[in-house]
Amino acid sequence: MASVFSAIIAGQIPGRFVWEDDEFVAFLTIAPVTQGHTLIVPRAEIDQWQDVDPTTMAAMMGVAQKVGQAVRVAFDAPRAGLLIAGLEVPHLHTHVFPAYTMGNFDISGADSDPAPESLDEAQNKIKSALRDLGYGANVPA
Repeated sequence: MASVFSAIIAGQIPGRFVWEDDEFVAFLTIAPVTQGHTLIVPRAEIDQWQDVDPTTMAAMMGVAQKVGQAVRVAFDAPRAGLLIAGLEVPHLHTHVFPAYTMGNFDISGADSDPAPESLDEAQNKIKSALRDLGYGANVPA
C-alpha cells in the first residue's frame, strides 16, 4: 500500500518535517488551509483510522496534541484544528492547523499553490515552538 506519504517518509519526495519519532512523522502539507497546516502520519502504512489499534491511535493523537500546541503558539491562533479526512491520500494522517474561524475546517478550500517561502517560514516557526515547548528531541535538524 505504498503511498505518496510513504515516499515522503522514505526521503524519495521532499517534505518539510517538523516532528520525527520511531512511529510518526509530521510535515507541512503542500495544500494548507492556514499557514502552519501540518500532517501527522504514522510510518506504518495504515489506510483507515478505525483499523488502528487503540494504543497507536492514542500515540498519534499525542503527537497531534503537541503539534497543535506548537501551531497555536507559533501563529498566535485561538485554536488548533484537528481533522481526519483520509480521502485525499490512502495513508492514515491527521490534519493539525492554526484555526481562526470555522471556515478553516473546510479543507476543500485549501491553497493549492502556497509560496515556498510561506511553507519554509511555517516550518521554522513550528520547529521553534516545539523546541520551546520542550519537544526538541523530536524536532529534526
